[in-house]
Amino acid sequence: MPEIQAAPFSAEDFRARAARETGPFATAYYGDHRFDADADSYVAPASLRDAAVLVPVVDRPDAATLLLTQRHSSLRSHSGQIAFPGGRIDASDASPEEAALREAYEEVGLEPGRVEVVGRLPDYLTGSGYRVAPVLGVVRPSFELTLNPHEVEAAFEVPLAFLMDPANHGRQSRMWQDRERFFYAMPWRERFIWGVTAGIIRTLYERLYA
Repeated sequence: MPEIQAAPFSAEDFRARAARETGPFATAYYGDHRFDADADSYVAPASLRDAAVLVPVVDRPDAATLLLTQRHSSLRSHSGQIAFPGGRIDASDASPEEAALREAYEEVGLEPGRVEVVGRLPDYLTGSGYRVAPVLGVVRPSFELTLNPHEVEAAFEVPLAFLMDPANHGRQSRMWQDRERFFYAMPWRERFIWGVTAGIIRTLYERLYA
C-alpha cells in the first residue's frame, strides 16, 4: 500500500518536517547578522543573553497557520513590533522548551497543554544582545487567548503557506548605530512582519521547506 502523504502546509506535514530537523541547535547560529560582513562587531555569541520563543503552528482544518503577536505600543523596546510569544530563559526554566511555553502562557494565555512541542530550530542571534532558541510547536484548536495587557496589543494568525513562500520574503535595510543593517520583511495585510521575527520565519523556511 502506498504511503499516504500529509497535505502541504498542514500541521501533520509540519510535524513530519520538524522531526527531521536534528540540529546542531546551539552552534549553527542564524541571525540577521548573516547579511553583514562586519557581523562580529555587534554580535558576539559569548556575551549574549539566552531567550526562547514559541513558533506556534495552529492545526486548522483547511491549512495550518502561524500564531503571532503584536507587542504593546507602550513597551520600551521593540514596541508595536510583530513577535513570537517568548522572552528570557529564567534560571527556574528546565529547558528552552519550558521557557517558551511559560512565556506563551504569560503573554497570551496559551495553555501549555494545548501545545505539542515537535522540535527546535538552530539558535538565532540578535543585534539587541540575545541568543534565541526557536521552539517549534503544534497548537490544538479550539483555544482561547487572554492577552497580557502590559505586553501584548494583539494576536493574529497568518497562513503557513504564505509565510513559507519565498516570494513573500522581501529584504530591506535600515540605519542602526550608523551602519546599514539588512533584514527580511514579510508584509501581511495591515501587519508588517520584519526583523528577528521575519528572520526566524525565514530560518524555518530554509531548514524545513526550502
